[in-house]
Order: sequence, then structure tokens, then C-alpha cells
Amino acid sequence: MTFGTNEGTSDRVVRIVVGLALAAFAVAGGMGAPMVYVGWVLAAVLLVTGIVGFCPLYALLRVSTRRASR
Repeated sequence: MTFGTNEGTSDRVVRIVVGLALAAFAVAGGMGAPMVYVGWVLAAVLLVTGIVGFCPLYALLRVSTRRASR
């Protein structure tokens, strides 16, 4: 298993935007006490995987949204 990029550009952008939106929703108080922690963890995972370009679940399932190099 290699730790190269396995996310395409659009996948990365969507992850970053959704992660930021989820974090903003948690900060604004849109979630109750137990769910705010789940929201923070999910936002962090989305942001990190979007910035780094590597998703461990994709690697485990051998999925890639990245275009094949020519």
C-alpha cells in the first residue's frame, strides 16, 4: 500500500469546503453537546484528508478519484 495522493482535485475541494462548513456550524452552536464533538472530529478528518490528498479508507478499498497520469 502506497501513501501517494489518491484523491482528485474536485474530491479535495469538496472535502475542504464541507469540513470548513461543518466546523463553522459547530462553532456557531448549531449542534447539541454530544454531536458537537462528532462534528469537530469529522470536520478535522475532512480537512486533513482534503489538504493532504490521501484518504486511508480509499487506500483500504483501493479506490482513487485521481486521474491517471498520461
